[in-house]
Amino acid sequence: MTRDTPAFATLNLEHASTVDRVVEELRRAVFDGELEAGTPLREVALADSLGVSRSTVREALAVLVGEGLATREPNRGVHVSEADPDSVRDVCRARSVLEVAGIRRWNDAPEDLRDEVRSALTAYTVAVREGASYQQLNEKHLAVHRSLVGLLDSPRLVATAAALSAELRLALAQIDRIRRNAHDQAGSHNHLLDLLERGDVEAAVTEIEAHLADAEVAILDALGVHPEG
Repeated sequence: MTRDTPAFATLNLEHASTVDRVVEELRRAVFDGELEAGTPLREVALADSLGVSRSTVREALAVLVGEGLATREPNRGVHVSEADPDSVRDVCRARSVLEVAGIRRWNDAPEDLRDEVRSALTAYTVAVREGASYQQLNEKHLAVHRSLVGLLDSPRLVATAAALSAELRLALAQIDRIRRNAHDQAGSHNHLLDLLERGDVEAAVTEIEAHLADAEVAILDALGVHPEG
């Protein structure tokens, strides 16, 4: 974007009539990197760009804040959220505990829960093959990880995993854009499933631990910090 280009000029809304559509367009712009971390989300500029009222934008921004994709601060207004290194470390530790526990239950989990893992991975692999947007890839990638927690057959733990995913999805989308590694992620997860199908649970645990550790390093590296040793 050049200095002469109007703010938010890349945003596009075909039918500027609902809060949901504004939320979806802003979400897309954030995940696709058009609105980077720290970008101010000013009501007047967004309303003018999208052709909607300020009240509609205000409601949409409240949704993004609730999702953790935007942050509202006194005297600063609303801006695209920026990942905090300490929070990233903590979320990664929590994800590892939940997903490893789920994988260890693979052999004892009901078949329908194992099918959810297979279906989530298939959906992600198809999205990669079809060149889906970063937002779509991100959502389907995280769905694979949530399905692993689903093997525990605990609605509360699945809800916890969903909350953790929400905290990380923006950071992970940014990393995928930088590394362009969606194909590698799909390959890694397919290998994980192959290990589980063969009954090699311990090897699958090693695989997911390495995957999550790599994700943590990539996020922290993008933030300009080093993981704690």
